[in-house]
Amino acid sequence: MAQLTKESVDNAKIVRMMASSAHQIWLAGLGALSKAQAEGTKLFDSLVKEGEAAQERAAKSAGGQIAQLTRTASDAWDRFEHVVEGRVSKTLNKVGVPSYGDIQKLTRHVDVLNASVQGLMKSAKPARKRAPAKESRSA
Repeated sequence: MAQLTKESVDNAKIVRMMASSAHQIWLAGLGALSKAQAEGTKLFDSLVKEGEAAQERAAKSAGGQIAQLTRTASDAWDRFEHVVEGRVSKTLNKVGVPSYGDIQKLTRHVDVLNASVQGLMKSAKPARKRAPAKESRSA
């Protein structure tokens, strides 16, 4: 049989150490993969929750900005409408077209006058017929 030389023993030790190291590296890789899978799911869930929270904050912020823009636009529209109504009213007044307020005042005045006339007609006595005037006899 062949005798084991120191060199072959050293080579065998190196091979065993390398095999052991390779096996440990393999196990470490499997452990890392397993941990990554477990932690990955947790990390994914955590990221989803953070994304939902960020979306809510963005929606609130955007909602506030939209509400502010709506108020600003509404105020601007109201001012524009007021200016246009004023100018149209002035123009119609200049050409002699009565305003809605003028017509309302006139309507109230006519109603008061109608009521007064009706009251006077009810309280007035019927007029008597006058006797024909006698002819004077002068001759």
